[in-house]
Amino acid sequence: IIDAQSVKNSETAEEKGYDAGKNVSGIKRHIAVDTQGLPHAIHLTKANISDREGALEAFKSASSFLSNVVNVLADGGYTCKNVSSKVKEILGSDV
Repeated sequence: IIDAQSVKNSETAEEKGYDAGKNVSGIKRHIAVDTQGLPHAIHLTKANISDREGALEAFKSASSFLSNVVNVLADGGYTCKNVSSKVKEILGSDV
């Protein structure tokens, strides 16, 4: 299961972006968990990075730990043939 959360960070932070969809200036956490809620891939980005891009980076950085994943569950923010094919390429899994 993959999802992202946009959160505010301090005004003096060097790295931050603006998530117009959630009206948040800050960072975004991209987290993949198993069916028990245990995290297996975490990637932090500026808030202006799309959920799709962040998820792919999270999967790339943790691919060695995700070799047994068969299916990835995601909400509508991740629906795109390009994302599906990239996840298949990185993990060998279906979205």
